[in-house]
Amino acid sequence: MNKPGRSGLSRILDATNYSRKGLRAAWRHEEAFRQEAILAMILFPTAFWLGQTTIEQLLLIIPVALVIIVELFNSAIEAAIDRIGPERHPLSGQAKDIGSAAVMISLALCLLSWGMIIVDRFF
Repeated sequence: MNKPGRSGLSRILDATNYSRKGLRAAWRHEEAFRQEAILAMILFPTAFWLGQTTIEQLLLIIPVALVIIVELFNSAIEAAIDRIGPERHPLSGQAKDIGSAAVMISLALCLLSWGMIIVDRFF
């Protein structure tokens, strides 16, 4: 079942605009997103210098991008939970904790990938 609304190029343009607004909101309201985005701006070019092959470069870039993606999902979960209301509820806390755990695991994967390639290259 298709949702009512635009289709074709106008839908793509709308979706692009929504994505831009989402990135702007994450940048403005989420300190962790800003920190990870700045780190990504440093690590992406570094990956091309550090990685000796295209595969190594991808193994450095993909985990960094994954951290950004997971942080955006976590921020969306937190915003939706906060929208429900300010009162504390065990399920709200659980949802936020699970989102945070996903970010932690993506950061650990990133650290592992970068660490293994750095060790392989320099040691």
